[in-house]
Amino acid sequence: MLSIHYFASVREALGQAEQRIERPKDVITVADLQAYLAGQNSAFKTLMDSSAQLMVAVNQTVVDGAYQLTEDDEVAFFPPMTGG
Repeated sequence: MLSIHYFASVREALGQAEQRIERPKDVITVADLQAYLAGQNSAFKTLMDSSAQLMVAVNQTVVDGAYQLTEDDEVAFFPPMTGG
């Protein structure tokens, strides 16, 4: 199962902090997962369509959409961070 975590404004927009799903066979990459989640949840689709790019970490390492997932990965979605 994939363990998916949502942080900060992403969590607020979706109204949930986490979920666990069986990885669909056609979900190979992070981009595939994002498309799958957007198809399942209109609020996630709205986030994906917004001008603000979501950041993604797999197993606590920031990755891009081409990153290939494995069955037991922990995936986190969060807004871009700013520093000061």
